[in-house]
Amino acid sequence: MAADQKPLMPKATAVWLVDNTSLTFEQIADFCGLHPLEVKGIADEDVAKGIKGQDPVSSGQLTREQIEEAEKYPRLRLKMAPPKHKMPAVKQKKAPRYTPVSKRQDKPDAVYWLLRNHPELSDADIVKLVGTTKSTIQKIRDREHWNVANLKAVDPVTLGLCSQLELDFAVSKAAQRRDRAIKRAGKTGETLKSIEETTASLAPAAEEAPDEGEEI
Repeated sequence: MAADQKPLMPKATAVWLVDNTSLTFEQIADFCGLHPLEVKGIADEDVAKGIKGQDPVSSGQLTREQIEEAEKYPRLRLKMAPPKHKMPAVKQKKAPRYTPVSKRQDKPDAVYWLLRNHPELSDADIVKLVGTTKSTIQKIRDREHWNVANLKAVDPVTLGLCSQLELDFAVSKAAQRRDRAIKRAGKTGETLKSIEETTASLAPAAEEAPDEGEEI
């Protein structure tokens, strides 16, 4: 526990220390994060009237030995006692990218643009950039999306779905991945599809009737 951490109930703790110890106002003020005059006001019953004292010993914030030592040496400052039980660190989950309702209908156009202009991006990259789903990406790639006839390739930056910095960073990382894959393929004798082959299925096609019930 950090040395400068203060009690959860500073005034209630100060009330208890004033009533039950011979600590100086300065010592109590330092421990509770209060001003010495505020502690003096508690002692004079001008401050914190009606507040019930909180025992820092029973709550594990101080030890009896610490208090007794500080009572002997007025210059000594109290520190929060280390916790008896260590709480495990809680790893917070990263929240998914939020897209305003007004912009959600633009996602398929952004996906179409990314697939046509940056085939080096993985589905995971596109999901992260515009907040879509891998299922939607695959349907647009295979021209099976319910609104495929009306899709327009529009830059996601222009649509406000991501920043130019985020897009440039994703493209740069994807290019590095592709370069590494090309080097590995050269060593093993494998061949990678050209960009023209990768984007061939995304060429404009005739209008297709939408599938009923499918959502963007």
